[in-house]
Amino acid sequence: MGLTKQYLRYVSSAVFGVIGNQKANIAFVTLRGGEKGRYVAVGACEHVFIWDVRKAEKVLILEGKKHEVTYLCPSPDGVHIAVGYEDGGVRIFSLLNGESNISFSGHKSAVSVIKYDALGARLVTGSRDTDVIVWDIINECGLYRLKGHKDAITQILFLESKNLLITSSKDSFVKWWDLDTQHCFKTMVGHRTEVWGMVLLNQESRLITGSADSELRAWDIQYIEEVRQYLSCCAKWLHCRLNYIPIHCKKAGSVLREARDRVVSLVTDAKAKVLACHGLDATFEVFTVLSEEEVQKKMDKKLKKAKKKTKSQGGGEDVPEPVVERKLKDEIQKLANIKASSKIRSMDCLLVPNGEMKVALLLQNNTVETYTLKTSEKNPTGTKTSRLTLSGHRTDVRTLAFSSDNIAILSASGETVKVWNRSTLQVIRTMGCEYALCSLFVPGDRQIILGTKSGKIQIFDLASGSLLETTDAHAGALWSMCLAPDQRGIVTGGADKTVKFWDFELIKDQDSGKNKRLTVKHTRTLQLDEDVLCVRYSPDQRLLAVSLLDCTVKIFYTDTLKFFLSLYGHKLPVLCLDISHVSALTHPASHSGVWRNYAQMLFVGFCACSAGHVMFLQFVPKTHLFFTAGKDRKIKQWDADKFEHIQTLEGHHREVWCLAISPNGDHIVSSSHDKSLRLWERTREPIILEEEKEMEREAEFEESLAKGDEPVVPGEAKGEAEPAGKKTIETVKAAEQIMEAIELYREESEKLEEHRAACKAVGKELPPPKMNPILVAFGNISVSILILSSVFLFSELEVSLLVLPFPYVPDLLKLFNGYVQQGLEVELVCRFSFTFIHFILPFHFGQISSNQMLLSVIDELRTNTISKVREIRDVLGFNSAGLQFLQREIESKEDVMFFADATDRFEEKKRKRRKRERAVLTVT
Repeated sequence: MGLTKQYLRYVSSAVFGVIGNQKANIAFVTLRGGEKGRYVAVGACEHVFIWDVRKAEKVLILEGKKHEVTYLCPSPDGVHIAVGYEDGGVRIFSLLNGESNISFSGHKSAVSVIKYDALGARLVTGSRDTDVIVWDIINECGLYRLKGHKDAITQILFLESKNLLITSSKDSFVKWWDLDTQHCFKTMVGHRTEVWGMVLLNQESRLITGSADSELRAWDIQYIEEVRQYLSCCAKWLHCRLNYIPIHCKKAGSVLREARDRVVSLVTDAKAKVLACHGLDATFEVFTVLSEEEVQKKMDKKLKKAKKKTKSQGGGEDVPEPVVERKLKDEIQKLANIKASSKIRSMDCLLVPNGEMKVALLLQNNTVETYTLKTSEKNPTGTKTSRLTLSGHRTDVRTLAFSSDNIAILSASGETVKVWNRSTLQVIRTMGCEYALCSLFVPGDRQIILGTKSGKIQIFDLASGSLLETTDAHAGALWSMCLAPDQRGIVTGGADKTVKFWDFELIKDQDSGKNKRLTVKHTRTLQLDEDVLCVRYSPDQRLLAVSLLDCTVKIFYTDTLKFFLSLYGHKLPVLCLDISHVSALTHPASHSGVWRNYAQMLFVGFCACSAGHVMFLQFVPKTHLFFTAGKDRKIKQWDADKFEHIQTLEGHHREVWCLAISPNGDHIVSSSHDKSLRLWERTREPIILEEEKEMEREAEFEESLAKGDEPVVPGEAKGEAEPAGKKTIETVKAAEQIMEAIELYREESEKLEEHRAACKAVGKELPPPKMNPILVAFGNISVSILILSSVFLFSELEVSLLVLPFPYVPDLLKLFNGYVQQGLEVELVCRFSFTFIHFILPFHFGQISSNQMLLSVIDELRTNTISKVREIRDVLGFNSAGLQFLQREIESKEDVMFFADATDRFEEKKRKRRKRERAVLTVT
């Protein structure tokens, strides 16, 4: 029996070449109490990169799992950052260590906006599925889901003092929500197109909205406090609250932008003193928001000027005193227009204490720029302070190559060619070039050759990073280039219907006069009838395969250029092809037999190309395994001998343009339309095809299970507020784990009853029954503790309990009643009680109400819970009073300030010291 063919698994090793993702926004963050405005967070495919803009270095990577990042929001304390993903998930990372301990899953599509409340205890997320979800970060659970919009959510704002929420959407509506009652009490319909952004100014008394036109609309917010106080004393407060509009919103005017396109970002600093916005172009506009004192001074000057003008016109005493109308332009004034180097995708700003404004821009060409602006000046100009460009290309990478020693990686795009160190992923050389379509390392790895869209061959020297020579090779685009197996020259194919052969030569460098440099010499030309898309040598250099625009592949003899074979059958042109290494097939046979093997390996290659828009193909050196990359965002490995699919490498979020395999086959590098380069590494883990297929089927089954119908509560009408969680495979597994724990509890209870009956029958105490191995594995714990840990192990408790069948509910109620009596996890049991009242009781109302035994258990659970909560509240109050007493005693004896007082005093000393230092500098 022959040995089974073994395949080794390739895994993702690193993501590089991407500076900032276009789908996500940019945000200023603070690391370990560092300088504000120095670090920015950007999405990078499924990861989040933290950049030090001063040093242009990547200081922290927040690693994601699979889906692309769509939104970032730092917490108010600056310690955490919330990250939204394309699948609707939200994860909260710590900026201290880069770890994520909290995750939420409630949306069905990409998260479009995230906001923290002022304390950082609640998180609100909006999505393209039109839903808004409020999350409790402390308890790690969802509070409720707000439904009402008809299109994707674009912005969310908190009115902290009133516990209100404002949401805007692409459905052109702005909705106001009361979070106490979870209902929408007001809908603003003053926009004719999508509302893309909004901010709050003047201490939450003014709302600015940006739409699809050049107008920023301003709305004055008036809160009716007197009516609220009256309703709070009303006996029917809830009924009145649901029919009461606690705010009055009136349009105050408009601020005109110079740009004519839609608003993309509308941001303010933390104190809302500066307003910045930008559209689809490369210019962003900055406005200053004057304080009430500044506006009043301005109005006094206007009034004084009007009086002087009236007096100069000869007005007498009978002339009435002039009246100066207060307009919106007197409160919001334009500061500056600043143009970036490319189109702006997202922006963030902050205001430092000295009045300097810092702006971070994420551009569409994979660049991050920062600007500073002196807001105290009359006509300020923006100053570019940093630009992150070295770690990525501005346009898509269209060609990749490995050096012969497997250490260096070449990547070329429409404007630059970069050489990377594979182990450190750092850029070694960056050189300007024309639009590159193909590339290779010259033998010796000291020079590289590029083929460009204009039909030129460019030769670069890596040691000096300079362009050695540019040769006009083809009249059209140079689509393909291949190194000869004897390493003495190259062959190129272009859109001018020719295949040209070139030899390497060393000529005298005219600049230095002494040294020699590399050049290519044209030796032969093969004229064809159609444009050439790809050329490849056979490993022994006897044959040359050429793919043409007429959907055929023609094979020629290399020495005589005579036609040998034509391969046809494709419906579209063959964009890529490769010939495998056939040293294992060169047994004593005729040349025709060897050629047939060549044709077979080649045919497998472009059979794979014909399915799924494959953009690139390459054999692993010295094997019959090959990889394909396509527009389906995947890289697949195939066995050309068995015509079998081996594995799929998933990670790219856009079309994959090209890939390159290292000469030893241990590494693969690929490029995509998402601007990223990914490095894949071959491991020693073998792949068993049957197990891979089984895992794929299980993944499909779990996905279909998670996408099943949501549990529906009978008689419940679909309103504006719904449960926050959603049914996922995790919630289904959680319900199954709870069911297994309850079944184990039933078995142990039966054993215990049988043991008691046996002891009673014998009349003496018998040895206890043998403990279940599962309980032994958990450390000899009781079944009730196992159930308690099983229930509260999951954040989506509500959905997990809804999936739970009714026969398990009575046992849960009895167990939780026992937990409360014993004082075990009272807070978590209260959370279960809340879930039971709001979700399980309506869902199983008929069966619960018909069971008289359950009613007594529920009533006992209610009584015990209330008493235990009161006890805990009394203990907390006593402890708090005791700590305050100890604080006062220690402060009075030792004259030491504790906690917040000490912090305030330290900050005051720092401010005074800085003020003295600035005064000294001013004098000097």
